[in-house]
Amino acid sequence: MISVEGLSVEFNATPLFEGVSYVINKKDRIALVGKNGAGKSTMLKILAGLQQPTHGVVALPKDITIGYLPQVMALADHRTVMEEAELAFAELFELQAKIKRLNQELAERTDYESESYRQLIERFAHENDRYLMMDNANYRAETERTLLGLGFAREDFDRPTSEFSGGWRMRVELAKLLLRRPDVLLLDEPTNHLDIESIQWLENFLATRANAVVLVSHDRAFLNNVTTRTIEISCRQIYDYRVKYDEYVVLRKERREGQLRAYENQRKQIEETEAFIERFRYKATKAVQVQSRIKQLEKIERIEVDEEDTSTLRLKFPPASRSGSYPVVCDEVRKAYGDHVVFSHVNLTIHRGDKVAFVGKNGEGKSTLVKCVMGEIDFDGKLTIGHNTQIGYFAQNQAQMLDESLTVFDTIDRVATGDIRLKIRDILGAFMFGGEASDKRVKVLSGGERTRLAMIRLLLQPVNFLILDEPTNHLDMRSKDVLKEAIRNFDGTVIVVSHDRDFLDGLVTKVYEFGGGAVREHLGGIYDFLQKKRIDSLNELQAAPSLSTSPTASARTDDDTPKASTNKLSYEAQKELNRKTKKLERQVADREKSIGETEAAIAMLETRMATPEGAADMALYERHQRLKRQLDDAVEEWERLSTELEKTII
Repeated sequence: MISVEGLSVEFNATPLFEGVSYVINKKDRIALVGKNGAGKSTMLKILAGLQQPTHGVVALPKDITIGYLPQVMALADHRTVMEEAELAFAELFELQAKIKRLNQELAERTDYESESYRQLIERFAHENDRYLMMDNANYRAETERTLLGLGFAREDFDRPTSEFSGGWRMRVELAKLLLRRPDVLLLDEPTNHLDIESIQWLENFLATRANAVVLVSHDRAFLNNVTTRTIEISCRQIYDYRVKYDEYVVLRKERREGQLRAYENQRKQIEETEAFIERFRYKATKAVQVQSRIKQLEKIERIEVDEEDTSTLRLKFPPASRSGSYPVVCDEVRKAYGDHVVFSHVNLTIHRGDKVAFVGKNGEGKSTLVKCVMGEIDFDGKLTIGHNTQIGYFAQNQAQMLDESLTVFDTIDRVATGDIRLKIRDILGAFMFGGEASDKRVKVLSGGERTRLAMIRLLLQPVNFLILDEPTNHLDMRSKDVLKEAIRNFDGTVIVVSHDRDFLDGLVTKVYEFGGGAVREHLGGIYDFLQKKRIDSLNELQAAPSLSTSPTASARTDDDTPKASTNKLSYEAQKELNRKTKKLERQVADREKSIGETEAAIAMLETRMATPEGAADMALYERHQRLKRQLDDAVEEWERLSTELEKTII
């Protein structure tokens, strides 16, 4: 469908690509990956026809349509959300108007036998057939479904886009793009402004309803769920893998190991050749051999190796003093702006050492509650910060608070202490500030670079309670791995506001869901929460998401006022409930570990039993049966404990 041949791009005589060729086929789902600065966004712009290559061609059929979503775009503000989204059907509206004019002309004319009347009928039939083939008769319903899927509420449809933040207006642009149904979708970081539910909707749309897709994203789970092919840009070339991202990572590691071996062999050969030339350069009897070696050296095509992967760098937080047992306790916390209630009846206790996620649709109060904790805004109710709690806060505007006169290195050097100062260059490299980039002034950094710098600065400060509001929006996968590992090993308490499922997976053990003016606690990791939500949404028959089933929401009904008071526990009762919950959490985790180990042992046995030797070994069959019974018992016990655990939070 699109053929890229001999593509080369140079900036200030420095090549970005050299002789790149590949083909994009119908229904391809391509992840475009590579380090920052490798040229991913440039490649998308070239495919979209917005930038011309230095050499080479991008060949595509005349009738092919391309839709491109950049990371940043100019947005109009003089229409409502619905009016802006319906611009996707501008061609349809023009065609409708044309058909109406032709129909009116047919009704008014009476020269039925003339050649021009016959041609008019043919034009009308042709345009009407085009209209019917567009299959957009129910465009209004399709527009509504798309806007709802991307997180808008019905009451938002008639609001002017000027009332929304830049992130929400980008959602409108994404909706327009999807509604046009182009033959090729080019998406540059489409999930940056989406919450988890909207990302899941977009995943399903791209996987089932879109045509060809080429996307750049740092959301590993999103890439795995959407793409089936991975094109890596590295060392000015591309490497095409016909697999999804996780499989690509394995194959890339194997390829890089092969590159390293070839590089070392070539380096050894070059060193030996150079040593021979240097040794016999001035000996007349060896002149012929020396000249031959020099020519041989000139003809060698030097092997390049991908940059060293520093994601294995272990970044540790500096030790901090121990906080109290309960860093944050909310008791009937409520926040409203006039008549608009963001949330109410929020009762939650975060224990020392907890790592929790705040999730939910944008605008449901996640960042608002964080600001309440930080004391930045007023609220109703009681919110207690525990004894000796030292908070490190990463807000989305944190980058604006950096000293613009300092360099990147000096910014970090001023907060680093102890042995960590010896590793500043390594840390900066892991967060894409390697080499000369560490000497840049803050004032010349982009918004994304400032965000990463602010994150590093926070990581080096001695705190025992971290609050991170969307920390991964501008981090690539390598940097996110470094950050995730640092948080996982952090012995303090963490609240993460994020829509990045892969980042939250294995990091948090409790999820607080915001929505419908309430906050509900879910024990378990992010994928436990998502699985449960899918079941809930089926029971609700795809109703608008709400937390009407939560204790806090049900306590607000007019007919059930006494229930609110009976659900409020005394401090001692709350402590006892927390102890019971923690114990059950440990028991459930132990059973899950046991189930995993037993399943692994069964799989190994079954592999051995599939061999001729194993098939004849009756002892293997007996052990297999024992392990199966052990697995059944463990699963039964896990189900019992999980049910009991659920009851403690209902």
